[in-house]
Amino acid sequence: MTDLTTRSATTRNETGEATGIRRSGTGDPGGKGRTTIADGVVAKIAAASARDVPGIHGLGTGMTRALGSARDRVPAGRPGQTRGVSVEVGERQTAVDLDVVVEYGYPITDVIADMRVAVVAAVERMTGLEVVEVNVAVGDVRLPDEPDEEPQDGPRVT
Repeated sequence: MTDLTTRSATTRNETGEATGIRRSGTGDPGGKGRTTIADGVVAKIAAASARDVPGIHGLGTGMTRALGSARDRVPAGRPGQTRGVSVEVGERQTAVDLDVVVEYGYPITDVIADMRVAVVAAVERMTGLEVVEVNVAVGDVRLPDEPDEEPQDGPRVT
């Protein structure tokens, strides 16, 4: 988990012009207290933003996806939203590690570059933490004729 301290920030309008400065201290209700962000929060943000990138089929390695898929089918189990994501969160910075599966036909280096940009932007915007690195391991490429391991919505039996 991490504790965030309030920092000075310049407010900008739609055209990018500075419109004011917000500072912590006297008169700033946002500077009264402490905010703690759990590792799981950063992991969920990173996972959601990574999945939204075109060319990313899923997160996690083959074994992780297989075990997670089985766990997802347990009646009391919750879907593994952060499967394939690990984070390290400090006081002002965070690092993200992702295991991904890329769709066949997409240029892997371009997809990963787009994913890094998306993850950094989402985590920094939503948490205020500086993302110092996003490490990516491409564990598989999903071919068009491969079955999808992800559980389908709906009944398992008929």
